[in-house]
Amino acid sequence: MPILPFICLSIGILLGIFIKNKYFIIYSGKLSTIALSLLMLSIGLGIGIDNSIMENFLKIGFNCIIISLSAIIFSVIFTIICEKTVLPLKQLDEELEKKNITFSTNSVENQEETNEVSDSDSKLVWIMPGSLIFGLLLGFLFQNNISSYFIDISFSIFLTILYICVGISQGSDKDIFNYLKLLGIKIVLLSIAILIGSITGGFIAGKVLNIPLNISVISASGMCYYSITGAFMTNTYGLEVGTYGFIVNILREVFTILLMPILIKISLGSPIAGGGAGNMDTMLMPVTKFVGARLGMVTLLTGTILTFIVPILLPLLASLF
Repeated sequence: MPILPFICLSIGILLGIFIKNKYFIIYSGKLSTIALSLLMLSIGLGIGIDNSIMENFLKIGFNCIIISLSAIIFSVIFTIICEKTVLPLKQLDEELEKKNITFSTNSVENQEETNEVSDSDSKLVWIMPGSLIFGLLLGFLFQNNISSYFIDISFSIFLTILYICVGISQGSDKDIFNYLKLLGIKIVLLSIAILIGSITGGFIAGKVLNIPLNISVISASGMCYYSITGAFMTNTYGLEVGTYGFIVNILREVFTILLMPILIKISLGSPIAGGGAGNMDTMLMPVTKFVGARLGMVTLLTGTILTFIVPILLPLLASLF
């Protein structure tokens, strides 16, 4: 089992817990954005110089669409089961209304820090694919002048930085415990339902498409966490498989936003199920607009739990498949 994620995440979490300076958190977030951009650039270069990936790019894209939709569908199914049995979100919403408790993505103590994070999240939507495409074009145009060894070294460095920064973000998040205390431990079951649904969706998509399960299951288990999922799969299995990790989870965000009017009609938890780990950042605002301000806390908490789980889950799944 690859141990790099655990080592780097542990270092980052310890730094996040013990270093209280808010500027340390802000600048680690900026460093994470830079590392992610350069990581995407490195992966794009690797894809561009690999003729076998370029020749199969359309097929890979089709498979990614099926895996992504399957992960969303089964996450919704398991979330509905969770709502019907142990965690009725409609009832929870009514209880929060009686207590006059609402959630705002802007109502935190340090507005400046929140704006920094929000700006970073919104920019990533454009920076990440832009860096990947730019790297791909450079790799394709200068195939004979770019060393694969240089790409591998660069990838390893940027991946290590990214893992540490992710750990810092997780270790510094104190609000998670307050929300968990307020909403109750049962809220964790919603995250588990989304997780099981994503794994199931990836498994079924892999069988339907007749592709290796390590590709379909692990990419689906990223649950919108495209940076870590794509980077991990690339580091573990190579560039072609790593491409699935990025595209599947980017598409999950896109499809969730497009399907939001339908998902909210199915159940309150369905938009949350689609957003997955992305509910912690990029998907928080769009999902909260549909489920309402009171369930925004559920959205954020679910995304935070899944974001913490994904880097640990991926190496575990890699050891099974």
